[in-house]
Amino acid sequence: MKKYCLAAALSMACLAPAAHADTLLGLYIGVDGWQSDNSGSFADRGEMQNFNFEDETFVSYYAALEHPIPLVPNIKLKYTELELNGNTTISGDGFTFDGSTFKPGTDATAMTDFSHVDYILYYEIFDNDLVSIDLGVNAKQFDGEVVVTGDINTSDGQGDRVTETVDFSGFIPLVYGRAEVGLPLTGLSVFFEGSLLAIDDSKVQDYQAGIAWELIDNLAVDVAIKAGYRQMTLELDDIDDIYTDLDASGPFAGIQVHF
Repeated sequence: MKKYCLAAALSMACLAPAAHADTLLGLYIGVDGWQSDNSGSFADRGEMQNFNFEDETFVSYYAALEHPIPLVPNIKLKYTELELNGNTTISGDGFTFDGSTFKPGTDATAMTDFSHVDYILYYEIFDNDLVSIDLGVNAKQFDGEVVVTGDINTSDGQGDRVTETVDFSGFIPLVYGRAEVGLPLTGLSVFFEGSLLAIDDSKVQDYQAGIAWELIDNLAVDVAIKAGYRQMTLELDDIDDIYTDLDASGPFAGIQVHF
């Protein structure tokens, strides 16, 4: 998915004009580094097992294309790396995953890939030098896997260590919004961006808030650095037979170029 997102970003870059973004087309390209504190549980059936996930540093890439065509939404593509690794002591009567029941009281490890691409369509509701507001929809696409390694009972009662892998994929529809307020004469602005779904037993929240500082601002290109806090909650109910209750949150920093 990372290669796909980068290819899409380059394709969008080819569409951008040489003139400044605000005259005809606006192209935004950015990259963020995210120091995330991770926690949660998952299952493919039955009761979910909690894992002690390691803190990780993730990378996120995005590209957005804005245009002046009425009624046609702007588009933003965003790839977020989200590979969680953790361990646990199996609780209760055991943990069943992909048909194998891992023995209670034994150690197990998990390697999960919840990396995903956001396909965002949005309209600029308000946009000037001080305030901008965007509203739209987001389709968050997952195409990953969950790998669990641990001990199971065997017919001879001796036990055996196995690895089970479940692949999953699917789209999650969300509501999208973004707001930014500039601080006059400073080059600074504060922003909030988020996507939200809350329906039945599924809840997905992905938002970030922070401050940006414009280093370069001229007719050809704008360059800004930004920093803030990002929080993601993934409470998925039967997404291609995967159930999750995961939280990833922490500070981020990045750079954005606007042509």
